[in-house]
Amino acid sequence: MTVHQANAAGAPADDDLLARRRRNRIRYDAIQFAVIAAAVVLVVLFGYAVKEGLARHGIKFSFSFLWDAAGFDISEGKTFVFDGSFWPGFTDFTSDRLIAQAFVAGIFNTIKVAILAIILSTVLGTLLGVGRLSTNWVVRNLSFWCVEFVRNTPLLIQLVFWYFAVVLHFPPIAAAAKFYGVVISQQGLYFPVPAWQGGSSPLAIGAAVLFWAAVLGLIFIRQKKARWMCAGAAVVLAGAMFATGVLGLDVPVTSKFQARGGTAMSPEMAALLLAIVFNSASYIAEIVRGAIDALPKGQWEAAASLSLTRRDTVNDIILPQVFRVVLPSFGNQYISLTKNTALGIAIGYPELFNIYGTIANQTGHSLEGIVIVMVSYLILSWAISAAVGWADRRMTKRGASR
Repeated sequence: MTVHQANAAGAPADDDLLARRRRNRIRYDAIQFAVIAAAVVLVVLFGYAVKEGLARHGIKFSFSFLWDAAGFDISEGKTFVFDGSFWPGFTDFTSDRLIAQAFVAGIFNTIKVAILAIILSTVLGTLLGVGRLSTNWVVRNLSFWCVEFVRNTPLLIQLVFWYFAVVLHFPPIAAAAKFYGVVISQQGLYFPVPAWQGGSSPLAIGAAVLFWAAVLGLIFIRQKKARWMCAGAAVVLAGAMFATGVLGLDVPVTSKFQARGGTAMSPEMAALLLAIVFNSASYIAEIVRGAIDALPKGQWEAAASLSLTRRDTVNDIILPQVFRVVLPSFGNQYISLTKNTALGIAIGYPELFNIYGTIANQTGHSLEGIVIVMVSYLILSWAISAAVGWADRRMTKRGASR
């Protein structure tokens, strides 16, 4: 049989295979579309049934109440203000704002706690997870009992403990504890923050643009040498801006009754943050410990044969492999952490769910409000999942390229 005859005999088989794959793909897409369409129809029918049921009782299902004046204050929280300019403003919430802006303030408070808790719990959880496997008896057992105690007590009880037994027993503002510009008192925690003092000077603005470009390069550039260059440029530019007065440090100053300057963290936010950080860190510690135990023992033996110290082994060999494995599990914990911020209602922190309760009591639109709350948490969870998925793909590609 010649080559041309073999190609002629194989062509029909290839065409049949391609046609079969095309039919399977069309059938698969049709099934997916049918399932999505059925789900949408069910949701629409359920919404229509609820609306009709409320109408029979004289209750109108509408989101028009969002544009009414709130008529209540929120102890803390920022919201968007549209004053006719191209970019919306960002200001403190007041009682004359709209109910929609009150929801925005609640979402802002939820995101604020969630981001800080994700960062702090990841660092603390990693340290506890590594500490669980430490060769030091004290560190190993202290990490073990901290993790076990926190994981086996309800988060709500921990939140109440941090608020009533710890935060509310901070010293009064007149005798506040001060550590390198940080003020700790019953009225809250105050931190020094950088303050822009360069005005509209082109040189100052250019330095700021270069600084943020270096920061973005540090985050997104893959080459190690280029990242070190970006890190060095960011440090040099930050130091130059502070040295020349373009950036200053706004340090909180206390008086007999209050503190001014810097940025403040309310007692409620501090207690909620502490509870969520320690609770989430205990679960992250177990994730890290399990991933380290799952690594082949030959990794440790190879590092020891190269005369690497245990710290260098953990930092340069073990943890880079662990983070590539545990990142999806971290994402689940981050989503759970974000939803746990709703427990702030127990101590009066004005997060999203707490503000929903106030709005529902004043307007009577509890169903519309809970829909907004559920959609908000769903969007936050999707955003966290997307961010973790992006980081996972980036780390996987980097590992494959090496």
